[in-house]
Amino acid sequence: MIDPLPLAQALLRCPSVTPDDAGAQDILAARLDALGFTVHRLRFGATDNLFAAIGAGRPHFCFGGHTDVVPPGAAWRHPPFGGAVADDVLYGRGACDMKGAIAAFVAAAETVLAGGPVRGRLSLVITGDEEGPGTDGTVKVLEWLAARGELPDFCLVGEPTNPAALGDVIKIGRRGSLNATITIHGIQGHAAYPHLADNPVHRLAALAQALASARLDEGSAWFQPSSLQITSIDTGNPAFNVIPASAAVRLNIRFNDHHSGDGLIAWLRDQAGRHAERFELEAAVGGEPFLTAAEGFPALVADAVAAVTGRRPAMDTGGGTSDARFFARHCAVAEFGLVGATMHKVDEAVPLADLRTLAAIYARVIARVLA
Repeated sequence: MIDPLPLAQALLRCPSVTPDDAGAQDILAARLDALGFTVHRLRFGATDNLFAAIGAGRPHFCFGGHTDVVPPGAAWRHPPFGGAVADDVLYGRGACDMKGAIAAFVAAAETVLAGGPVRGRLSLVITGDEEGPGTDGTVKVLEWLAARGELPDFCLVGEPTNPAALGDVIKIGRRGSLNATITIHGIQGHAAYPHLADNPVHRLAALAQALASARLDEGSAWFQPSSLQITSIDTGNPAFNVIPASAAVRLNIRFNDHHSGDGLIAWLRDQAGRHAERFELEAAVGGEPFLTAAEGFPALVADAVAAVTGRRPAMDTGGGTSDARFFARHCAVAEFGLVGATMHKVDEAVPLADLRTLAAIYARVIARVLA
């Protein structure tokens, strides 16, 4: 196996806090170009993206990843952008989420390609806005590929899916996500003369209670029950003796395959209408739920994990959203990467043994798909 460590360190030394790429994709592009990949640098809005491919025809197997990271925070034992190794552990922001996985996949590709050309096409879609709004990254690259007739057949996203040990979990789906703000309008007035006003806070409190206590479903075969969480209630009112003119509630719904974004928006509108005559609803669907059949591409990935680690990973759909939701619109997708126990934390890290084992797993997947 080609060692993924040098590339992982080089990527970690780029302070690519979203949306600033800080040279990370330059390093990756140079490495892939040297391996014979055709590299396309794609900038949409303020986001740097990369699509690199080698080979032609079908099947087309793609790796999905991101070079952007979240801010490092303070009090690191090792510099967050230093790529330091101590006691056989690699430290740095992005070590497990997910520059380490990108380096592992490139090392795997180099190892497989050293044995000769692959059958079909091998590619990488790398974005710089996964940790940001997700509007000018993977989704735009896939639109660009669709227009060229170059969409992949299979995609493996390198998110850190394992809770405790490499080989724990493969993600085969994700819940949908919806953000909404409901603003109820009343009539402003003096708190001592409530009969001359219409207090929107009272109506909003009743609405918030109804939403928070609603049981959306009991879960489904692959998904846990949908969850609605109130995240803010606000009036913008600095005074104690003034009934405000309006009040707003913000919420997030993580929903399973019993629902659609449009269906939940309609339900929210109905619930708001039960408590107020005058209201506004603003909603945005971050992603619909998706599921890849476990017996298909995910089973191939699970076989590779088991062959290398001796552990048979569980299939799971928990957690938040990822860019897999965009690939799921076009091809079979699964997610497998490093252990995520330190992602987004101070002293984010990955053991060198895990980094190299992941490269071996990825190499086996590439060889199986493109054999």
